Order: sequence, then structure tokens, then C-alpha cells
Amino acid sequence: MIRRLSTYVIRRVLSMILLLVLLSLVVFILFSLLPADPARLTCGKSCTPEIIEANRHRLGLDMPVLAQYWEFVKGIFVGRTYAANSPDPVQCSAPCLGYSFKRGEEVFVLIKDRLPATIWLAFGAFVLWLAAGISLGIYSALRRGRWQDRSVMGVALVGYSLPSFFIGLVAIFFIIIRWQLLPFPSYISPLENPVQFLQTMILPWIILATLYAAFYMRLTRNQMLEVLGDDYIRTARAKGLPERVVIRKHALRAGLTPIVTAAGLDLAGLLGGAIITESIFSLPGIGSLAVNSVNDADLPLIVGITLVAATFIIFANLIVDLLYAVIDPRVRLS
Repeated sequence: MIRRLSTYVIRRVLSMILLLVLLSLVVFILFSLLPADPARLTCGKSCTPEIIEANRHRLGLDMPVLAQYWEFVKGIFVGRTYAANSPDPVQCSAPCLGYSFKRGEEVFVLIKDRLPATIWLAFGAFVLWLAAGISLGIYSALRRGRWQDRSVMGVALVGYSLPSFFIGLVAIFFIIIRWQLLPFPSYISPLENPVQFLQTMILPWIILATLYAAFYMRLTRNQMLEVLGDDYIRTARAKGLPERVVIRKHALRAGLTPIVTAAGLDLAGLLGGAIITESIFSLPGIGSLAVNSVNDADLPLIVGITLVAATFIIFANLIVDLLYAVIDPRVRLS
């Protein structure tokens, strides 16, 4: 059994590594084919063809695309020096995801500085929506057809239908501006000022949790209703097992597979940046950085953010696959 599990894990890890390599190659090639010229974008207002060509050579953009990709991959592991033969070379230390000449900083440093706000936002909302969505979904399934079931599903439908920007703006208007229950958002690390951190993050957490919990209520309810009708659940009840044991150890575990899949991908998507929520509440996260990089046509930064966001999703798929092996032993044999 342990050997089968080890083989399963090794196979999934190797698949993930191969997928990361292919992903980075595709993203790099796609952005290299864009009509925007990074050499032109980094030379300022007083551009001449000679300056543009010098910038292209300085950035290594006159090399073939595959050669540029190889330099990019090497930079991730050993760092990279831009314009090594010029009087003013730019050193990008490993892991080097590129250099933003518009901001004068390494792409990895820019992403690393913004990542904590996005991580706190994603994990805080994740805990809330899983707790609310799964518990209310189970509650609704156990009271199928009753007023409690209809009420929970009605709330889920409303929460699932409203866009995040609408809920966010309404919350800001009433809770912050009109009722003054919370101060205006101003992000600060929880290690520096925990109270201000909670005051800033509580509304974004609740808004994101409302949107996602609505989906998880419906998903959990449907899974529970499907599982509760199976023969082995009736057998467990006929044996006299307590209802909470039947629900927790038999029904819920059997219905966890699609919930785990959705939870892993949703969390990974948020780690790549909750663009609307971060913009509404002025959170210095990956999402707002992505918006700024697009507005500034900062191609190295766009490539770096794209790769980081996609890496989160690939790692989430790996974790979901490993959780499958824990939840359902039959997966280890596949």
C-alpha cells in the first residue's frame, strides 16, 4: 500500500514539473509575440531608432526566442545580468523572473512585496467560505424540502448572483461611510498592528466568502443528497450508528471529492490575485499589481505575475490529487 502511494505521489510530482516547464515556455513565447516592443517601452519619450536598437541589444531581445527563454530559465536558478557589456549592468539575483525597467526593480521582489496581502486575503476568505458553505450545505441537505432548506438555497442564490464589486461598494457605503462601523481600509501587516489589520481585512473576507460560500452550499447539498441515497448509508443507519457518525464518517467523506477539487482551484485562483476585491479596498496585492502592470504595459512584470498565478494553480492541482489519495484509496491505483 505504501509503495503504491509513493508511486502515485512521484508520478504526480513529475507530471507537475513537466507541466510547469511547458507552461513557462508557452507563456514566454506568447508574450514575446505580442505587438508591443519592450525595447520601445523602456526608452522613454526621447526615442530614436538607434536608442531602441541599443535597448533591444541591452535587454537581450535581439536573440532568438528560444535563446531568450533559456536565459530566462537560467535566471530563475542562478540569477541574471542585463546589459553585462554596458557601463551600467543590471544584476537580477535568483530567482530572477525578469527585471522591470519601468519601476527599476526585480519582478520577483515586486511580486514578493505584494504577495502577503493576497495570501492573507485568500486564506481568510477560504476559511470562512468553507466553514459556512459546507456546514450550511449539510444543514440544507438534512432538511430537504423544508423551509430551512428553501431559505438556505435562497440565500445561496442571491449571494451567487450578486457581483463582487456591487457587494463591496454597498458594504463600503453603509458599513464604513454611513454607519462608520469600520475605518477606511488601510492595509498593514498583522505583525505590526493586528487590530488595524483585522479592521481592514474583515470586509474583503466576508465579501469573498459570501460569493464562494453560495456555490459551496449548493455543491455540498447536492453531493450530500446524492450520497445519502446510497445503499451503504442505509446499511450504516440500519446498524444503529448515530446520525452524526453516518454524516461525518460516511456521507461527508464520500462527497468530499468535488468539494476538494473546487476548493483547491478556487484558493489557487485567489492566490493569483483577487483583482476586483483588491482594487475596491485598496489592498496592495498581486491583483492590483497586475492591473497596474497592464496599464503601464510592463511586459516583464506581466509575464512574472502570469507565471506565478499559473504556478499556484498547478500546485493546487497537485495537492488536490494527493488529497484524493487520502480520501479515496481507489485513486492510488489509477
